[in-house]
Amino acid sequence: MGRYLVIDAEMSASLEHLKSGYIESDAHYTCLLCGEQMEKGVIYPVGDRLYDAHRYTLHHIQAEHGSVFSHLVQLDKAMTGLSDIQRQLLTLFYEGKSDAEIQKAVGVGSTSTVRNHRFILKEKERQARLFLAIMELLHERQESVDHAAPSKKRSRPRAASSNQDKVLAKYFPFGPEGPLQRFTAATPLQHKRRIAAEVAERFHNGRRYTEKEVNQILEPIAEDHVLLRRCLVDFGHLNRLPDGSQYWRAEAADQGKVNTVDRRKELKRLARETKTEGGVFQICNTRNGKVLVHETPDLKTMNGQRFQLEMGSHVNRELQQEWNEFGGAAFVFEVLEVLEEPETGYFDKRDALKKLKEKWLEKLQPFGEQGYNSASELAKDHT
Repeated sequence: MGRYLVIDAEMSASLEHLKSGYIESDAHYTCLLCGEQMEKGVIYPVGDRLYDAHRYTLHHIQAEHGSVFSHLVQLDKAMTGLSDIQRQLLTLFYEGKSDAEIQKAVGVGSTSTVRNHRFILKEKERQARLFLAIMELLHERQESVDHAAPSKKRSRPRAASSNQDKVLAKYFPFGPEGPLQRFTAATPLQHKRRIAAEVAERFHNGRRYTEKEVNQILEPIAEDHVLLRRCLVDFGHLNRLPDGSQYWRAEAADQGKVNTVDRRKELKRLARETKTEGGVFQICNTRNGKVLVHETPDLKTMNGQRFQLEMGSHVNRELQQEWNEFGGAAFVFEVLEVLEEPETGYFDKRDALKKLKEKWLEKLQPFGEQGYNSASELAKDHT
């Protein structure tokens, strides 16, 4: 079963986002069902029609996934909590089948059995709504307690503008002391700046930190903690020795002060970083030599695969089982090939990634005893 779902950092996508099947950022529309991104400002040709990014996103969802409902209902039980029979019944309900038609199609007892299943699903819905309400109240309570109680860690007043508060709420959904969500090289520059200012509060004035100590503070905050560390330095919140052996928090008067020429260089570098590189990578089990070949529009998301495995939620159950058996130290993540993209003109990145993956599937044959891929993936790519 195990279809894919991009719930950016698990639950940052709202209910409305999940229902629509996509989420919007400053520069892209991202399909939550497969992770494909549609860049704003780009015109996408489909047959004899031209679509803007939003309309192409809707077309993509329909063409590639059928419907958001059909995709979501087929997700693993670990994600939906639905049994196989409940999944089948919900699909038939969605199609508008009568109880008699459903009873015949599924072969479950009688129509009264179908009605009983309807009742159970209604109860499940009611329980889910109550649970969501409970969690909302819990979060609101925690926020009110945090605002009411003086924080020993923060010496500055929390007088951020409404726009700044929105940025913090977007990237720190569990509060400013929690982990970052959706923080990547593609994060807008002004948002990185605000995030860096927020994270700098976790460092003490007057204390010197080794790079290892800095990493220990940042790793629980961001998956790409190296990028976060660089932002803290680039935006003047942390100073460091040239050899990187010591870091310390910049004095308030010095924070944000960067030479104008250096700032221009920094902006150019950060702009280059926002360009994502797609490609094909493998996850290799060094104990038995088995590999999983996977393509991605952004190779930085390889860390997301590791995170899923560590959380026990990877969609490839065989890989997950052997990860649990051998441990993460037995697996190596390796880029096989970076996708070359033309500088100008329309480029079908998705199709190019499929062909690149097909090339490596044919080369490595990671099927059966040799890997975790399904032979049907190669058959699909050939079609």
